[in-house]
Amino acid sequence: MKVLVTGAGGMVGSHMVEQLYNTGHDVIGIWHKNKRNIDQITLPIRFVQCDIRYGYGIEELIMDNLPDQIYHLAAQSYPTVSWVSPAETIDVNINGTVAVFEAIKTARKYIKSNYDPMVVVACSSAEYGETLNKLEYNDIFIKETAELQPLHPYGVSKVGQDLLSFQYFMNDHIRCIRARIFNSTGTRKVNDVTSDFTKRTIEAEKSGIWELRVGNLETRRAIMDQRDLVNGLMLLAQKGNAGDVYNLSSEHIYQIKDIITMIEEQVEQEFRIRVDPSLFRPTDEKIIVGDVTKLKRDTGWKQNIPMEQTIADMLDYWRREL
Repeated sequence: MKVLVTGAGGMVGSHMVEQLYNTGHDVIGIWHKNKRNIDQITLPIRFVQCDIRYGYGIEELIMDNLPDQIYHLAAQSYPTVSWVSPAETIDVNINGTVAVFEAIKTARKYIKSNYDPMVVVACSSAEYGETLNKLEYNDIFIKETAELQPLHPYGVSKVGQDLLSFQYFMNDHIRCIRARIFNSTGTRKVNDVTSDFTKRTIEAEKSGIWELRVGNLETRRAIMDQRDLVNGLMLLAQKGNAGDVYNLSSEHIYQIKDIITMIEEQVEQEFRIRVDPSLFRPTDEKIIVGDVTKLKRDTGWKQNIPMEQTIADMLDYWRREL
């Protein structure tokens, strides 16, 4: 198949284009600001620079190639950045999504009237927000039917992506899957707790200074390896019900301080922990984990990679990068 991946310069997107290519697909990857991850890819994949907020770029790519599948991953994807740059976050995430769907409509109008791609939209667990804090301890696995109460501009932008995708399905009959993605990590990831901790670990190996600056260690997160995430997105494109929404989450929950313990065990060193109040968020969900019953029922997805393996791979990655 012809497959288009927006956000191919990101952690998930860069791994996804590799996986799609290795399974025999004709892949085009779109990137915008950051080419660092793409420069690490040695496969002969076609990459195009495009700011999808401006419709003519994505419109031309879709009209010229008529991809069978479109994975819309491009986003301003950091909640912390969204506090500083709320307007840019809304612009990139909302208007970028509009541009993708409008390009499909234009392709139908001028190129092929029955053009019918499957669009997988990377939505987010951040859409649930405060609803996660209201769950009872014995019922923490949030379902897709839960109320959306985002706690930061990033979460709001993802609700917008989600609802826009649904209305394009209902009104324009564009097949799409809304994947509410929970915490994931892996090689090439930056600015999440696991990547920050593993990077600082390798810096400590080199300097001999075993001190770790941390924020809130009490929150709990279900964290999955990016390889399980990519597999889930690809399965949703193949087997998901068009127009539907799916949680894509690890079922294994870790307190943030558990991540430190796992790292310490792998490097056989113990950190001196220094809590930095500047690393705390204004609001923070106490626990984030999704119910994936629907995903497993419809696609057969399962989580295969343990956190210990993910951490080992990330430590090796930072040893090479640093």
